[in-house]
Amino acid sequence: MLIMRLLLILAALFILFSGGAYFVTRNRRYLNLAWQIVRFMMFMLLVFVVLILLERYALIGWGIFV
Repeated sequence: MLIMRLLLILAALFILFSGGAYFVTRNRRYLNLAWQIVRFMMFMLLVFVVLILLERYALIGWGIFV
């Protein structure tokens, strides 16, 4: 959980900095960078949720972590 929180905080900071860099320079590559970070974090959150569900239902249901 700590790693996911750290990733979310770092991603938010990178998005804020790239948005600020776009407003200062009007260079669209900073908006593209922010969008890539958003897509990567959505993918990471999806993987994290799938792993949590796998642990909660599949592994406990099979009695592996009893």
